[in-house]
Amino acid sequence: TLCIDTAPFMWYIFLNMAAKKLDNKTVLVTGGTGSIGSEIVRQLLKSKARQIRIFSRDEYKQHELRNELGGDKRLRYLIGDIRDKERMDFAFKGVDIVFHAAALKHVPVCEYNPFEAVKTNIIGTQNVIDAAIYNNVKKVICLSTDKAAYPINAMGISKALMEKVAIAAAR
Repeated sequence: TLCIDTAPFMWYIFLNMAAKKLDNKTVLVTGGTGSIGSEIVRQLLKSKARQIRIFSRDEYKQHELRNELGGDKRLRYLIGDIRDKERMDFAFKGVDIVFHAAALKHVPVCEYNPFEAVKTNIIGTQNVIDAAIYNNVKKVICLSTDKAAYPINAMGISKALMEKVAIAAAR
């Protein structure tokens, strides 16, 4: 398990460096229709990944991304929420690598709904890790934010704890 910052250059460089390791792999992107998740999917399409699973809870965004990306046969769209353990188990079957980008990431949303941030960013991440362990996933890459360093708001605190959950699982 590895946590990386969401700064665009960081994950772009990471994906380019890791491209060979994606050859013939099944990759799942949680939050795959979000701003960062969808860009990860676009970059994954440049790789030789065998299958790319896009996991998100937003049917409309999946429809829009499908229209944008066209009919690449490697793409699989899965409706689901990282809060739902049973759906996570289904989505993770046969997966080699997970990019965990699902999150509540807007500071005002998390300030007004702090426990929703806990349920998604912390408990949801634990569900991702549990599903990965149960399904023998080889790598989980958790995306974080600069707001997790010295957090002063609910979003930053929840993402800092997400990092702690992932790091503890990696030990």
